[in-house]
Amino acid sequence: MSHAAARHLTTPPSALNWQSFALPGKRHVVFEPVEVLARPALRVKADSSVSIFRRQFEPTLSQPGRISFSWRVDALPEGADLAAADASDSPVGVVLGFEGDRTRWSPKMHRLSEMSRLITGEELPYATLVYVWGNREAPGTVVVNPRTDRIRKLVLDSGTRDVGVWRDHVRDVRADFRLVFGEEPGPLRVVALMTDTDNTRSALTAWYGPLELRVAEERRP
Repeated sequence: MSHAAARHLTTPPSALNWQSFALPGKRHVVFEPVEVLARPALRVKADSSVSIFRRQFEPTLSQPGRISFSWRVDALPEGADLAAADASDSPVGVVLGFEGDRTRWSPKMHRLSEMSRLITGEELPYATLVYVWGNREAPGTVVVNPRTDRIRKLVLDSGTRDVGVWRDHVRDVRADFRLVFGEEPGPLRVVALMTDTDNTRSALTAWYGPLELRVAEERRP
């Protein structure tokens, strides 16, 4: 499934392929290759679930540039609130996890990362930027994760007006990281698609169109 699903997901080379990632204790629904209105897509029929399809970079990507992607949903998670720990669901998300200087982490962040390692076998990225569709938050809003400020969400679409419509986005990864975190990004460790409806116990269908991640062009003196 992974090879077929990743056919339209274009990134710089990595020793690792795209693959599903299931969070322990969470219901996981797989991404299915489909075609919607002549557009190749990955479909997720979410139902109180967390679905992640990701590519880790080995080696890490030192100069992430622009990322383009599209998504479409048939509904929003009822009662979702990105700033609330018990309701922070989003029907679609594109996740970017970065490396950095972990000596700058707070003791709490070190504990959270160690807990992640014990549960999933992986420590948390130094910083995580997530592009999302919010229920109520205006486009352009930055939402800090209620459990850690090293995970921050940037709202690109909001509300029900565009439900059922393909939404296309092109983003400058480095500029968005600076906007959201107020610092320069480190190397990119992972890119992922994520549909999350477990907190609100919601059922909906989400589609992701082709994704392309490019490296930044070198600046000539």
